[in-house]
Order: sequence, then structure tokens, then C-alpha cells
Amino acid sequence: MQQRSLGPFQVSAIGLGCMNLSHAYGAPVSAEQGERVLLEALDAGVTLFDTATLYGFGANETLVGKVMQPHRNRFTLASKCGMGGVDVAGDGKLVRVIDGRPETIRQQCEDSLRRLRTDVIDLYYLHRWDKKVPIEDSVGALADLVKAGKIRSIGLSEVSATTLRKAHAVHPIAALQTEYSLWTRNPEIAVLDACKELGVAFVAFSPVGRGFLCGDLADVDTLDAKDIRRSMPRFAPDHYAANLALLPAYRALAQELGCSMAQLAIAWLLHKAPHIIPIPGTTRVDHLHDDLGAADVTLSADAIARLEALIHSGNVVGSRYNPQGNSEVDTEVF
Repeated sequence: MQQRSLGPFQVSAIGLGCMNLSHAYGAPVSAEQGERVLLEALDAGVTLFDTATLYGFGANETLVGKVMQPHRNRFTLASKCGMGGVDVAGDGKLVRVIDGRPETIRQQCEDSLRRLRTDVIDLYYLHRWDKKVPIEDSVGALADLVKAGKIRSIGLSEVSATTLRKAHAVHPIAALQTEYSLWTRNPEIAVLDACKELGVAFVAFSPVGRGFLCGDLADVDTLDAKDIRRSMPRFAPDHYAANLALLPAYRALAQELGCSMAQLAIAWLLHKAPHIIPIPGTTRVDHLHDDLGAADVTLSADAIARLEALIHSGNVVGSRYNPQGNSEVDTEVF
């Protein structure tokens, strides 16, 4: 596997987003299936594994910790704080809460270390900027965790170039993570350039457009009732029907280039800049190996130009989040 720089680490050019195994796209997979995917990824050369406090309200970190602890020296471990499950009503039901207060960050880190069965987390992200808390205060708490030896480096998720610069002035930021793919181009406004300027790795989640760019989801009515895509405007039936019209030409180009549609989407990201690290997620071993095959796909400048003309911010219908989701992120928009 090709390597790329992420803060003090050299990691595989393609990482693994572990969320899908426990969270967001319907029922979680079995522990056995989750273990199979994680270990197959490790054996295939993946050395960046990404989880979070939020995913499965701790279940994903627990899975990663149980399966990966015996192999801890073989990979870079990333997790996230600042957004988790809280029993707000006192009825035992956890709901998602964004909380970037220093005391919450410290407690979530201790909980993550325990679930992950490790003494230190290599890369610890602020999952969302809590806009009630100055970014300097949240990053200051993370900097204290670095000093204490609890984490090795700091990351941010879903923030703007302006917020990145404010945070970086408090403590060096190793990585910024946000959604980036052919159909989500917002990072091109300012964040990608800011990351390059500051020496910050850009970690691209949902590199295959939450499955859209794989070409397998023809009918959104088949999605699980709890699938988060049901709340996303792009996947609303009318919008999605319009977006599907973009895929035949994209599929034809993938066939022409001799790769799968997923590989084409991930290869495009790898070609965009050397500081970009895609982290596709999957619950299936065959899809995992297909995703990783993107590292072997070479795209010419002409192929990249054709791709970017086919699918871009101007012809994708619907925003990526609903109004509530949009209010929670701090990213530039077209």
C-alpha cells in the first residue's frame, strides 16, 4: 500500500472508516463480521483505522478495541470526541449531543481509551465544533491531553478554513476530516488549500458518496428505516432520481478505464493532492478489497477533467445534510 503523511505518522494512502460496522446505515453487523473486515483491512496493508465516541454510542470503539488491541503496534488509531450519546431525559435512552467543553473532552477521552484498550490514541479529533464553546478552549483541552500522553496528535472534523487557522494557532493540527467526493466538493472552496499551507492532512470521509458513486443503490426506498441517508436531501426520492441520471456516463467512464465505479471515485481523490487520505467504510470484505484497489488506478489529466465535468457541485441535486445537520457543521458551502 502506498503511504501518505499524517502529522507525525506515515499511514496507508487509503484508510478504513469503521463507522459502518456499528452505526448510521441500519442494523450493525455481527461482531464476527466486524472482526473479519477489520482484520482483512489490516492484512491488506491498511494502517489508518478511524472510529469515534459517537459510533454506536461507544460500540464501535469497543469492537475496534477488542479486535485490534493485539495488533496495536501495526496501525495508527484515530477516534473522535465532542459528540456522543447522552441520557438527556433520564430514561436510559441515549441521544446524540454535541459538547465541546473541556471537561467533556477529558471524560470522553478516558472512556475512549478504556473501550479501545489502549494507553494512547494516535489521532484524536474534535468530531464537531460546539459553537457554544470557543474553538480555542476545545483545542486547548486536546492540547492538555497531548501533554498528558493520552493522545499523540489533534484533528478537527467538519470545520472551515477560518476555524482551522484559529485552532492551529493554539496547537498544531495534524488532520482535518470532512466529506469529500466527486459529488461533495465543498472542501475545494478553502479548506484543501488551508490544509496544504499549514501542513495538515485532509482525511476524506464518504469518498464514494455514501454509496451513490458505487452505482448499487438504485432505489432509496430499499434503505433501512434507520439509515441516516433517509434524512439527507440528496437521497430524497425526487432528488435522488435526478442524481441517478448522472451515473450512466460515470459508469461508462469507469468501464473505459478498467476499474470499478468505487475505485474511480477513490482514485480521483488520491490524484487530487498528496495530502488527501480517503477513508471509505464498508461492512463487506469484497467491497473492502475493491476499495483498496483504487490505489493501483492511474488517472490521466484528461480522465480527471472528464470526471469532474460529469459530476460536480453544479449538477448534484440536494444539500448533503438537512437543516439541522447543516447548522451543526462549520464548513464553507457553494
